[in-house]
Order: sequence, then structure tokens, then C-alpha cells
Amino acid sequence: MSGPVALPVPRTAVGQAGLAAMLRDPGRALIALDFDGTLSPIVADPAAARAHPGAVAALRRLAPLTGTLAIITGRPALKAVEYGRFDLVPGLIVLGHYGRERWQSGTMTAAAASPAVAAARRELPAVLAAAGAPDGTWTEDKGDAVAVHTRNAGQPAEAVELLRGPLTGLAERTGLLVEPGRFVIELRPAGADKGSALEDLATERASGTILFCGDDLGDVPAFRAVRSLRAAGTPGLAVCSGSAEVAGLADQADLIVDGPGGVVAMLDLLADAFAARHRLGLEGR
Repeated sequence: MSGPVALPVPRTAVGQAGLAAMLRDPGRALIALDFDGTLSPIVADPAAARAHPGAVAALRRLAPLTGTLAIITGRPALKAVEYGRFDLVPGLIVLGHYGRERWQSGTMTAAAASPAVAAARRELPAVLAAAGAPDGTWTEDKGDAVAVHTRNAGQPAEAVELLRGPLTGLAERTGLLVEPGRFVIELRPAGADKGSALEDLATERASGTILFCGDDLGDVPAFRAVRSLRAAGTPGLAVCSGSAEVAGLADQADLIVDGPGGVVAMLDLLADAFAARHRLGLEGR
């Protein structure tokens, strides 16, 4: 009979120390994850995204064993809850629009809508037309942000580069920030990103350890936040849901797993380890 499968080992010493601290005291851990590309496979149509088949079960196992379990996403919080079926995970916190929205136990709170987004929304069709946006380019209205996708264009990478300048100019005129992603450029309000959302949540919850898992350029601020929290004395690790499309993010990670399937496997192994420690009465020791 084979023994239990070991958790993957972070490649950095600080990541190893963060994981060890989390395993010692899971009741004070903050585990936060991105949605698209992390818990959900990337798809051509964002409205078709759904969580990995094992994600909800893994999160439900972790929820009663972990101090705080959270999703931090650029999507509207309610869309993430719907597509991920996160209403089935007791106690889960979903921070949408980079922290401008919060869903918890069925209750939504949100910052006031940004007039800058409305201004950009009005200008966007003319900007895309003037830039010669290729066929297959399309716009996603996210309510508190607008995103231009090129994944369905004939040459998606070239289309992103073609539109980057004009969209950056639109953002500057309207007072928005540019958020790059996988064949997408998003214009969103200033004042929130995944890093500040993670740090604020860690402070609110008095978290003793931090784990953040993401896959894309929008997750870089959260990776920086993990490093900042470590420097301030809170152990933690940054985990990358590996992808050939965003290879650069892996360079900043303490641990790399194989896409959403690898993320779910890691969550299951954490749940196994946390449960074993709880059964032995060792939590916090």
C-alpha cells in the first residue's frame, strides 16, 4: 500500500519556511487564489469559464481547517461566485474587481461606480476603430471596468501590441489604469489591485501565514504583497499556476504547479495535511 502523497516543495527557502509555518498553524493561515487560469481553465469566451471539476470539493475541505479562504479576482464578485459555484463553500470570501467588491455569506458590498469607466466606455468603440482593431477583437463590459480581448483574433499577440498604445492613451485621458492579461487589456479604476486587497485582508483577519496563487500579470501585485508581508514578519509563499502563455510570472513564484489541475491537487494535499494535524491536536505547535 502506498503512503500519503507529499506536498510539493517550494523552490525557495523563504517559500519553504512559509509553507512550514502554515502547516504548523493552519487555523491562522490565509489562502487566497485567483480565479481565471488558477481555479478555472482559460477559455476563449470569459462567460464560459467554470471552476475546475475538483475545485469546489477541495475548497470545501479546506474551509473549516483554514483561518481564511479567499478568491481575489478582476471579475465582478457575483460572476466569480456564479461561475465557480463558490456559494457552496462555507465562509469563503470573494473579492471582485481587484478588491472593490466583496461577497461573503451571500452579502455583497461594493465601492461606488467609477464615472471614469463610463467615460472610457463611451470612447472605446471609436478608439478601437481608429486603431484598426482586427477581426475577432471584442469588448467585455465588466461594470466597473472594460476589457478588450484579442484571443479570437487571427494573431492575438500582435493585436494586443497594436491596441496597447491607443488603450493606454484612453486610460490616461479618463484617469483609469491599464491592467494587462492573457490576450486582454483591461481599463479599471485606480485605488485597488490584488496586492492591496491581499494585504488588507491579511490585516483584517490577523493572518499568521499567507499563500497566494495566481497565473497572470494581474497577479504580480499579490506576489509583491506576499514578499512585503514576509519582510514585515508574516511567513508566506507565492504559487504560480503554470502556463506557457505567461511564463514570466513563474520567475517570481516560490512554487509552480501545473495549471488549475495542479492547483486543485495542491489544495487537496493541504487539506490532508491540515486535517492530520488537527486530528493529532498539534495545531499551533
